[in-house]
Amino acid sequence: MEDYNQNNINQYSQNPDNNNNRDSYEYNKPEYSFWAEKVSGPPVYDYVQYQHNPRPEQVSKKKNRIGRIFAFLFKAAVFGIIAGVAFVGVSYLYYRLNPDAFANNESYILGSTDDESFSENKLKVGNTKHGSVKNIPESSVMKVAEETMPSIVSITSISTSRDIWFGVEYPREGSGSGIIVGKDEKELLIATNNHVVDGTDKITVTFIDDSQAEAVIKGTDSMADLAVITVNLEDIEQSTIDAIKIAKLGNSDNIKVGEMAIAIGNAMGYGQSLTVGYVSAKDRKIDISDNGRYTTMVLLQTDAAINPGNSGGALLNINGEVIGINTVKFADYKVEGMGYAIPISRAIPIINDLMSREVLKPEEQGFLGVGPQDVTEEISEMFGIPIGVYISTVVEGSAADKAGLKVGDVIQYINDTEITSGIQLRELISSIRAGTDIEVVYMRHVNGEYKRQTVTVTLGSREDNQ
Repeated sequence: MEDYNQNNINQYSQNPDNNNNRDSYEYNKPEYSFWAEKVSGPPVYDYVQYQHNPRPEQVSKKKNRIGRIFAFLFKAAVFGIIAGVAFVGVSYLYYRLNPDAFANNESYILGSTDDESFSENKLKVGNTKHGSVKNIPESSVMKVAEETMPSIVSITSISTSRDIWFGVEYPREGSGSGIIVGKDEKELLIATNNHVVDGTDKITVTFIDDSQAEAVIKGTDSMADLAVITVNLEDIEQSTIDAIKIAKLGNSDNIKVGEMAIAIGNAMGYGQSLTVGYVSAKDRKIDISDNGRYTTMVLLQTDAAINPGNSGGALLNINGEVIGINTVKFADYKVEGMGYAIPISRAIPIINDLMSREVLKPEEQGFLGVGPQDVTEEISEMFGIPIGVYISTVVEGSAADKAGLKVGDVIQYINDTEITSGIQLRELISSIRAGTDIEVVYMRHVNGEYKRQTVTVTLGSREDNQ
């Protein structure tokens, strides 16, 4: 707790009558508490002067009882006479003022219902009709949960860890979530976070009906923290295929701060759960640490609870559309309700690219033949180099060498995919089969300035350059 008295010692004016107690009061100001409200100072006693009040003489109980009975009867009789006179008087005045009322057999209180045509305009008294209560069987959030949970999966991963002291390897289990984003004739495609499946030996997917199937990684993008895994349709029961759905992807660019947000995922590895909050902010730049390496990501912020295991799950709007992929939570005991998700509009192009990748053996993977160095925003501002991947070395006789790429060039795009790190470049090239032509957009320093250039490169294989 902060000490609020530290900077406010002289905020009270001096009182010459209390000079002896001033210093003690200034350094021991009272704090509000329940006990302070109950006990404040020495006890004060109130003294009341005693007066002798003589008791009245007692009257016979029998005499008082008879008097009260006669008084009650007299009051009742008077009330009845007054009420009768008032009723007769009001009736007399009504018929004097409305001579036709007696002929129409009309009552001045409710009116007559003998004549139907006349009584339609009169006040009628009858039984109330049976009403109907409209029951709402489900709320909007319940409807979203019912429609979208079949498109969310739980992911369990097994990876191998090594003991730092004894070097013993042991299996380690992790949990995450995924979103079903596509299906073709052979496989089911699931989007998740890269950190959920990175370095795993085995991936198991649990569907809405609790059935399980093994999955393999189809493509990853570590910089975007996105991955696509696939499940062979032959490994899925027909009842499960009928139960699952493909998620509806929305547009995160159109959402507004304050809109309701619904997070669904495998929180703490216990299975699917749902939390509700709001979109707290858009386009938040967050520096995320991954094994000592910091990456800047532009994310959606929400106060919907995002816990371990929610990573890779869906952040939805009230229409049941995916607006983000849950990825990280700000973990600090001072902070509550700051979760982040990858905007789906930014993720869709990357997911589409990952979905189209082949699962290749090492000898089938493409090889470019460059030594990459990341050019971040800070480095770009400091040295005036365009953001991208700086080529520090070129392997002689490699695909890059044959295409004319040189040391000092900065690669920015591969087949319309923006390249921002060497890891991303390596993952992308490894996902393309050797012998495939790719389009490389790069910046070259010419006559004191960087100019944009494009070249077509035919990828080789790593075996060709060993």
